[in-house]
Amino acid sequence: MQSMSCLLVLPLLRSEEPEIILYNGKIWTVDESQPRAQAIAISGGRFLAVGSNDDVLPLATARTRKIDLAFKTVLPGFNDAHSHPVSAGVMRLRRVACDSDSIEKIQSALRDRALQTPRGEWVVGFLYDDGKTPRPINRHDLDAAVPDHPVLVQHRGGHTVFVNSMALELAHVNDQTPDPVGGRFEHGADGHLTGFVGDAGTKVFFELIPNKNTREDYRQGAALISELFTSKGVTSACDADATPDGVQGYQDARDNAELAMRVYCHVSASSLDHFMAAGIHTGFGDDWVRIGGVKMYADGSISERTAWLSQPYIGIPNNYVGLQLFSREKLYEIGRKAHAAGWQLATHANGDLAIDRTLGVYEQIQKELPEKDPRFRIEHCTLLTDALIQRMRALQVIPAPFSCYVYFHGDVMHFYGEDRTKFMFPMRSFIDAGLRPTDSSDYTASPADPMMWLQSQLTRTDMKGNVWGPNQRINLSEAIRCGTVNGAYAAFEERIKGSIQPGQLADLVVLAQDPFKTEPSKLVGIQVERTMVGGAWKYES
Repeated sequence: MQSMSCLLVLPLLRSEEPEIILYNGKIWTVDESQPRAQAIAISGGRFLAVGSNDDVLPLATARTRKIDLAFKTVLPGFNDAHSHPVSAGVMRLRRVACDSDSIEKIQSALRDRALQTPRGEWVVGFLYDDGKTPRPINRHDLDAAVPDHPVLVQHRGGHTVFVNSMALELAHVNDQTPDPVGGRFEHGADGHLTGFVGDAGTKVFFELIPNKNTREDYRQGAALISELFTSKGVTSACDADATPDGVQGYQDARDNAELAMRVYCHVSASSLDHFMAAGIHTGFGDDWVRIGGVKMYADGSISERTAWLSQPYIGIPNNYVGLQLFSREKLYEIGRKAHAAGWQLATHANGDLAIDRTLGVYEQIQKELPEKDPRFRIEHCTLLTDALIQRMRALQVIPAPFSCYVYFHGDVMHFYGEDRTKFMFPMRSFIDAGLRPTDSSDYTASPADPMMWLQSQLTRTDMKGNVWGPNQRINLSEAIRCGTVNGAYAAFEERIKGSIQPGQLADLVVLAQDPFKTEPSKLVGIQVERTMVGGAWKYES
């Protein structure tokens, strides 16, 4: 058992004593200089010493709290590098949960909410997944459930909605309405609207729904979701599209000692000028709430089939290849302005054409305004080619994929086909190219569950046993690294978090089972026993 890290911090102990010592653990540190340990000393919310029981226990004083881990496995706290926590929290407070595999149950839930809603006001659902119901819900289903209210049900991926006839009438959308740029109003085989609306098309509906969310809602939403995340072992998250209200919600929850995890906030492109006027840029904040990059959109969603692809989707008529969102000109204009002002660039790009466009913008901006370490990010970065990966390597672009989609959204992978899935969420290819991929949930798009990430990466198998792209499997140590220190690196925070070593923030997770001794197909069943953030237990089962 190595103990060099402990020995290196011994001089500090003259003025600093451990408040907590965890011992008898099977600790995987994700620190190359000392990969494994038995004990950890913690002081001031940071790791003070890491080593064997014999190294660390003698550091205890009469005031030190000693906790026997009973040989449980300990990992660094996980980093959900792309999610939408505060908005999800507010939706949980305000909307109808539609995460059911039964259209009848969803209709019933909407009907119950309608009975509590003044006549004519909107009934809004969220968390719906059309891959989980026998068929996609449509406007006729929604009309039958709630005929006298406009209804909008948002897909859990966030890029599409399903609306009823009253909502279509209020939005003045009919069978002859053309698709907006970057959007889609779906028509059935009979030529009539189905109620499915994609990306930019959703804007006309959301503009009709009064925003009743308060500052208190954002505070409560941030607190609520941070508790959910820490229960799964997530101690840090990147909010991938934060508004000023969302950032305020995190700050309010932190100030009220209710924020259970740390947050790195990408700000929405529409909010960039607001933050720039205040002189804020990437890195502003503290260890709990920090400003990240500026979020832009090149295309749509993988789970909702609006990503922009070079080849058509399988089984969707009219050679459909998805949706382009921001134009190249808009990506460049916003990106150059932000880059010049000290902002990290973080662009949502799923399909290969969207990734190609994004890389072209990054290449141009870096050539015109060279930055030593820009850490450009591509959010999701799903469908790649070898040529695209080599361009990413040249710029050291950070891919921020959601590899758990293989497991959780395997029910829609047939739209891409087996051959294409060999190049989707390509963790093996990223790592072999020397890139540093993160891992994430895109919550609410999939569960914020690191054990699901690990299983998906090791097996590339969905819930029903279908295998998608087995050539992209990676090993457990690599997968843990993606979900911990790589997430910290993507946020310029690898010196303070992501591994268990002296000086880093005391963020860790205690697991009920050892993932290194668990069958890869059973990893999703591993339970989190405890989650520590800053030396304090934020979750205990």
